[in-house]
Amino acid sequence: MDYNARIEELLDDMSVFEDWTEKYEFIISIGRRLPAMPEKFRKNSNLIKGCQSRVWLQADLTPEGKVHFQAESDALIVKGIVTLLIRVLDQQTPDDILSADLHFIEDIGLKDHLSPTRSNGLVAMLKQMKLYAMAFKAKMG
Repeated sequence: MDYNARIEELLDDMSVFEDWTEKYEFIISIGRRLPAMPEKFRKNSNLIKGCQSRVWLQADLTPEGKVHFQAESDALIVKGIVTLLIRVLDQQTPDDILSADLHFIEDIGLKDHLSPTRSNGLVAMLKQMKLYAMAFKAKMG
């Protein structure tokens, strides 16, 4: 499934919630379902700089030329936010990640409902995901 279809699916999922308390509960619940990141990837080099909480992000290039992301966080809401990003960008090509229009962040109002430090963390997570995609694109030639 391409990232646009994943965004539409996510927007549909979020549209059933009346208020931001329910949306936060949904974001936390999907974060709880994020597969555990292997301990070997929880190292300083995988920590996202600029996040209030600790967030580890690991990316690998699959033999099919797609990027696979794994993440972990010590804060439930942040784990949910990174899960949203992974839900949209995981198993996409580096080009697709680099060109992705992640309008869903504004469409669901996420950026407006985060504290400034959490918002900075969201930007830092996206930046790191795109940096991984750039590196894999360069590696692929």
